[in-house]
Amino acid sequence: MKRWRGPAALSLATLLLVACSGQRPVAVPENPSSKAPSGPQRGGRLVYGLSADANGLNPVTDQFASQSYSMVGTVIEPLVTVDANGDWKPYLAESLTPNETYDEWAIKVRPGISFHDGLALTGDVVKANLEAQKASPLNNAVLVPVESFELTDPMTVTVKLNQPWVAFPYYLAAQLGMIVPPASLRDPGTASVKPVGTGAFVFKEYVPDSRMVVTRNPDYWRDGLPYLDEIEFRILPDSQTRAQTLEAGGIDAMGTTRDEDITKYGGQKDAYTVHRARGMAVPEYMFLLNTAVAPLDDLRVRRALAHALDRATIIKTLRGGLTQPADGPWSRDSPWYAGGGAYPAYDLAKATALVKEVEAEKGPIAFEIISTPDPNTMQGIELAQDMWRKAGVDVTIKQADQADLINRAVTGNYAATVWVQFSSPDPDGEYIWMHQAYSKPVGQVSLNFTRLRDDKLSKAFDLGRTNPDQSARKQAYATVQERLRELVPFVFVDHLDTGAVVARTKVRGIGEQVLPDGEKGLPLTGSPVPYHPFTQLWVSPR
Repeated sequence: MKRWRGPAALSLATLLLVACSGQRPVAVPENPSSKAPSGPQRGGRLVYGLSADANGLNPVTDQFASQSYSMVGTVIEPLVTVDANGDWKPYLAESLTPNETYDEWAIKVRPGISFHDGLALTGDVVKANLEAQKASPLNNAVLVPVESFELTDPMTVTVKLNQPWVAFPYYLAAQLGMIVPPASLRDPGTASVKPVGTGAFVFKEYVPDSRMVVTRNPDYWRDGLPYLDEIEFRILPDSQTRAQTLEAGGIDAMGTTRDEDITKYGGQKDAYTVHRARGMAVPEYMFLLNTAVAPLDDLRVRRALAHALDRATIIKTLRGGLTQPADGPWSRDSPWYAGGGAYPAYDLAKATALVKEVEAEKGPIAFEIISTPDPNTMQGIELAQDMWRKAGVDVTIKQADQADLINRAVTGNYAATVWVQFSSPDPDGEYIWMHQAYSKPVGQVSLNFTRLRDDKLSKAFDLGRTNPDQSARKQAYATVQERLRELVPFVFVDHLDTGAVVARTKVRGIGEQVLPDGEKGLPLTGSPVPYHPFTQLWVSPR
C-alpha cells in the first residue's frame, strides 16, 4: 500500500469528515436482534474487517482516515468528543471554557488519567501535543488562528487566538485533539507503528496491510471498561472478499458502503445487525471542479454540468435508491440547511443551451476527469460522462491511485474529479475547504481545492466562525449555501448514508456508547465508511 505524506493538512479531509449533513446523528440499526441479552458481559475477542490500512498510527504526523480512527482510537483518545445531539463534550479534558470574546479557550485536563507507559496526563503534556500539531506540516493549516498555548496551571492550557473562534472545541474531537505521551512526540517514527495513549486498549501488534491487534487496558481510567479482552482489525480492501469473510465467520463485523450489503444483511435479522450512519455524520458524494482552469473557470460551463447531471438516475443505479439528492453540504433535515437559492436542477435543455452559448464564443468544451480505478467509482464517473456528453461536453476519464488524485487536487493539477467530503459536526469545519484565504494559484498547495475565490462566501464563513449568536451563524451559513448554489464549485450528487457497519448478532454495543458524563455519544461517523468507538462493545455468548 502506498503511504502518502502530503504537503498539506489532508488528514483534515477526514478529520472534518467526522460528522455535517442532515439531522442530528443517530445510528440506525436496520434489524436489531429481537432477543436482547441481559447486559454487557466482560471478555471475548472481536475480529473487525476494515476496507483499508491506516497511513500510519501517529496523529501528529500521519494522514488519518476512517480506518485510522477505528484502529488508533482504541489506543489514543481525544480531548473532546461529540454527543448524540452533535454537540461537543469534554473527554480527556474536564472542561473547555471560552473568555467573553471567544478568542481564548481554557482547557482543563481531567485528573487521574495515565498513559499506557505509566506517565500521568497533565497540562504540560497537552500543551506539548498541541504545539506539535501546530508545527506539523500535515495538520497546521487548521490552527492558523492560534497565537499561543500557555500553561496557566499544572492541569490547564489556555489557547490564545488572533480572532474569536466559537467552534474551536470541535477540532479537538478528532486527530488534532488526540493526545500521545512525550516519548511519542520525541520519536514520531516509532509512534507511527507502535501507538501509545490513554485508551481502553493497549497496542499489541501491527502488520501493515494485514492486521492490528490491541488488548484490554487493565488500568483504564473509566471504571468497568472496556468489556472486550482483545480486538483484531483485519485489513480486507476488497468489499466482496470482506463480505464473504464475514459470512464464513472469519470476521465478526465490517464497514461497508454497498447498498447490496445493506439489503442482503438487513434481510437476515437473526444472523446480522446493520447500523447505518445518518444525519450529520454523513458526507456528500460530488464532483469537484477546478474553477481556476479552463473550461471550468467559466460559470456557464459549471452550471451546464450541474444541469446535465441526472442525480435521480445516479442514485437509483449506484445506491439502489437508498440515498437523497444533495444540493449542498447539508441536507434538508439539518439544522443548518437553508432552502431556496439557484442550484441547477436536472434540465438537459438548459445544459445544452449553456454549452452552445460557450461554444459560440470559445469553441468546443472538453476536459479530463480523474478517478480511482475502483469499479464502483468508475461506474459513477462513466454515468456522469455519458450525461455530460449528451449536453455536448467532451469528457475523458483518467485513472489515478488515491494518493496521486489527492496530490493533484492539492496542487490544482486537475480539471474535475470525483470527491467525498463535508461531514463536520459544525459548519465551521468546512472553513478551510471553501474560504478564499485557502485558495492558492495552480501549482501551489491549496486546501480550497476548487480554488474558488468569493468575497461574500468568505465573509459569511468569517461571521459563522466569530459570532456566538446562533441565529447570526445560521444566517451566515445560509449565505454560504446560496453562494455555492450560484457559483457551482461542486456538482453535488447525494448524501452518502449507505455507509454502514454490518455485524454478527453476537456483537453488541455498536452505536450505544455512553460518555463520561452519562450522556449518549455520537453513534457512527461516516467518511464514507463509518467508524465508531470500541470501548463499550461486547460479545454475547450466543
